[in-house]
Amino acid sequence: QFIAFASLFFILVSITTFCLETHEAFNTIINKTEQVINGTETVLQYEIETDPALTYVEGVCVVWFTFEFLVRVVFSPNKLEFIKNLLNIIDFVAILPFYLEVGLSGLSSKAAKDVLGFLRVVRFVRILRIFKLTRHFVGLRVLGHTLRASTNEFLLLIIFLALGVLIFATMIYYAERVGAQPNDPSASEHTQFKNIPIGFWWAVVTMTTLGYGDMYPRTWSGMLVGALCALAGVLTIAMPVPVIVNNFGMYYSLAMAKQKLPRKRKKHIPPAPQASSPTFCKTDLNMACNSTQGDICLGKDNQLMEHNRSSGRIPL
Repeated sequence: QFIAFASLFFILVSITTFCLETHEAFNTIINKTEQVINGTETVLQYEIETDPALTYVEGVCVVWFTFEFLVRVVFSPNKLEFIKNLLNIIDFVAILPFYLEVGLSGLSSKAAKDVLGFLRVVRFVRILRIFKLTRHFVGLRVLGHTLRASTNEFLLLIIFLALGVLIFATMIYYAERVGAQPNDPSASEHTQFKNIPIGFWWAVVTMTTLGYGDMYPRTWSGMLVGALCALAGVLTIAMPVPVIVNNFGMYYSLAMAKQKLPRKRKKHIPPAPQASSPTFCKTDLNMACNSTQGDICLGKDNQLMEHNRSSGRIPL
């Protein structure tokens, strides 16, 4: 539990640091303009430097993630399955850019600067560490199982949306061209739907009932197409979603039932009876034995009865 809480703490700190690095309060613009004259113009160069405190915090988090990753690699019974695991790949990809960036930060060559700039862009991979929380939260694991089990429903939803987007983008393009001015054959001044690919964005936004309002129909025929597009979007999304919800409910119920099950305790195995103990023959009689063992046990039982008679004790 201590390792789980420590890992959770460093994950949250790393994600917080990643978000704060983009805030202007932690970024300083440094003028690195050199007196390089390109013809008659001076080339200006600026570089954004992040607060070193955030870099140190990220370094501590990366050291912990590296230690955790190496320990899990060493003690993993199956190295091949460990490498194929998606969460382990995310761990490695999120750790590697930090060490490469630290190693290349002292170099001044142009190639090193280009690689360093690329690594700074790739730093967004660190946000994938949020998926490591699935090891510690049952709800996230349930969500992952639900998404995996609902792959066919998601593909069906994407196909329905793709067909609807294609149909309604084409319809809105021709509907908005109705009533265009004769001196504007491209209808660029009459409507925002200048071509069908632009209508794809409007169809997606309308079918998912978002409605940003950046593009909207202006003719009565376009408004009719827009109303049909919105209704078709509601029906399209409403059909596969109940199946996905049922899958989530099933996996959630299984996860909750598994948590409520009592933990298995180690069964106490009684020691085997010795040959000199009186229960030895009784144990053997209860087991499936051959005729030789039965004769031996019966003989010992007769001896025990004769001993009790001679001592005046009659067994009940």
